[in-house]
Amino acid sequence: MNRFSGPARSPLCAIAVMSVALTVPLHATAQQSEPALSRADINLRRSLEAEARGLGEPFRGVTTDGRVVPNLFENRSTGVSTEPVRQAAVEFLSALTEAQRAKTRFPVDDIEWRKWMNPHFYVRQGVAFGEMSAGQRDVALGLLRASLSAKGLRQSQDIMRLNHTLAELTGKFDEYGEGYYYLTLMGEPSADQPWGWQLDGHHLVINYFVLGDQVVMTPTFMGSEPAVAKAGKYAGTAVLQVEQAKGLELINDLSASQRRKAVLSAAKAGANTLAEAFKDNLVLDHAGIPARELSARQRARLVDLISVHVGNLREQHASVKMSEVMRHLDDTYFAWIGETRNDGVFYYRVQSPVILIEFDHQAPIALTHLERGRATREHIHSVVRTPNGNDYGKDLLRQHYERHHHPHTRQERQP
Repeated sequence: MNRFSGPARSPLCAIAVMSVALTVPLHATAQQSEPALSRADINLRRSLEAEARGLGEPFRGVTTDGRVVPNLFENRSTGVSTEPVRQAAVEFLSALTEAQRAKTRFPVDDIEWRKWMNPHFYVRQGVAFGEMSAGQRDVALGLLRASLSAKGLRQSQDIMRLNHTLAELTGKFDEYGEGYYYLTLMGEPSADQPWGWQLDGHHLVINYFVLGDQVVMTPTFMGSEPAVAKAGKYAGTAVLQVEQAKGLELINDLSASQRRKAVLSAAKAGANTLAEAFKDNLVLDHAGIPARELSARQRARLVDLISVHVGNLREQHASVKMSEVMRHLDDTYFAWIGETRNDGVFYYRVQSPVILIEFDHQAPIALTHLERGRATREHIHSVVRTPNGNDYGKDLLRQHYERHHHPHTRQERQP
């Protein structure tokens, strides 16, 4: 089996494999009659179990109380062309072989959008960078280049490079590396019909929905372990350092009374992120301090912090998103867990009706030389979502279907 392409996962195949896998223990002994599972089988089992838990209910979206706030997102023209993205997607598809295209294409309303996960073991769909030719990789990067800002492209590539650094540090080149990132396309690249693409891999997930000249680039997951390469092929490469620094600048600009509202806990242990994979219907109430209680300077720092995360999107599309954010700034909350000193470890959250951002220093997993169970700056996760039903552009897609009397239901197309 090609390590990069992964096993086929048709619905019947997946159900059959899951039913068999769930009956076989992960660690069969010599005394047992069941054969030991291969690593590929274990990975598939873990992937299917995660999907079964996470996709058990139809998509609703992140909310504060289980109820979607209506009329937040408008199906409209932004005046910012998406034609370069469409052209890059067409060029990417043209560069693939027929077999590669077959496993890369999905309908625009397919549940495949929601099948992403950070851990390296996750069995992914699409075509991997590691199975592409050099020319195909150049064209794939062209799609990212057309879709992302210079910062977003650099950070995405640096996350892939740091995954190679992790392979150097662990010796596990069959698990980590630059090649283990998969591209899928949903729908047909179009100037006026809905479509999009997804990049899925360890510490890097981008969902990019397009409808006319509107773009929704959430959920987006960016992280790394390590966060800085101290040696090796990519020595000096670092990610999420600006997001880290600007969070500290904001918390340290708050007064003592403001900090009492913003800081949920001074104790920071392992992971605090709540909106990662398979949390599409997360119910998360506001916490922390609202922007309406901040000074003008502090509000500017908050906007700057949000802009850094949104700024992975190409500049003009990011400006459209920031205009949306600004309309709800008074109802935007900033929350903090952990230390506030310059070398401290922490978690922060920014939440409004139209954006959810999480940044988190996590305990080490692959870097075994670091203290277990203790958060470190060498393992960072960040997540950006669009609450109230518009992750993956789903609210825009719903409006499009209603406007054009599309025959599809408003539910997701199941695999």
